[in-house]
Amino acid sequence: MDNQEPRERRREYQQRHNRGSHQHRGRKIFGIIVVIIVIIAGIYAFMAWRNVKVTTNNMFNSSGASRQRDAQKVLDQRRPVSILLLGTDTGALGRSYKGRTDTVMIMTINPQTNKTTLVSIPRDMKVNLPGYPEDSPAKINAAYTYGGVKETINVLQKHFNIPIDYYVLVNMGGLKQAINQVGGVNVTSPLTFDYEGSHFTKGQTYHLNGAEALKFSRMRYDDPQGDYGRQQRQKLVIKALLKKSVSYKTVLNQQFLRSISHNSKTDLTFNNMLQLARHYRKATRNISQDHAQGEGESDDGQAFEVVPKDEQQRVSNVLRKSLGLETANLDAEN
Repeated sequence: MDNQEPRERRREYQQRHNRGSHQHRGRKIFGIIVVIIVIIAGIYAFMAWRNVKVTTNNMFNSSGASRQRDAQKVLDQRRPVSILLLGTDTGALGRSYKGRTDTVMIMTINPQTNKTTLVSIPRDMKVNLPGYPEDSPAKINAAYTYGGVKETINVLQKHFNIPIDYYVLVNMGGLKQAINQVGGVNVTSPLTFDYEGSHFTKGQTYHLNGAEALKFSRMRYDDPQGDYGRQQRQKLVIKALLKKSVSYKTVLNQQFLRSISHNSKTDLTFNNMLQLARHYRKATRNISQDHAQGEGESDDGQAFEVVPKDEQQRVSNVLRKSLGLETANLDAEN
């Protein structure tokens, strides 16, 4: 009996020791699995991050324009930023030439007021080209044909006395693919019209894919407001696209970025895009729209839209206020 009791105690101790060892080994194995998962996830995230960064690097193209301020410092300090949106009439419908910028919009995003302002500039606006005085006056959409994005930015900065911090250039093919990648956009038609087999009814909301959105935004001649009506519909499409695309999910979506990388150029870096997605996206939920109003004029056989000086001043005031800048009088020589 005396010998049996110590043996039972030793057996009980050994069982407790074995349970403790199994539990300890279990914790060690679980810990190793967690570490492996973290490492694998880290490698995957790094690869995805790297691939997206490579894709956005393919889109990067410096404008070469004269800058009125340090745009990177603006983003770093989370101050209101301006982005020029340009849409060329190429990349779809069999058009592969350089083309002109049929869409010219200046967008300001203010994270302090949580407000985005979108101002359309008439594509036929009569301007003087700083880099091509011998070809002036010309239409604003020809600035891109003569001197690319650089000339377009220089013209707009001069005529409206505002800083253009960044630009995004997208052709029709890129816009179509971007809309498809975000799952389409919702727009409410401001008028009833038919265009290329599609029908739109005033006041009705439509969920449009890329091809349908192009039809919705391209019609001009049957619009009572002509090009100004088309500008309004273009802004509706871009506004809807902005609401769905300015987010972490889209910025890090390689398929979305790859789909538009061959049809887009921008001087926004990958880190700039992340800064906008992190700190500016709330402001894109509240978008106000405006446009520069011109008057038709024929000059040497060309049809121009002449934006009067007081209208240029008004637009300048709107944009500068949205950027948190003091208003300033325009140069009388513009």
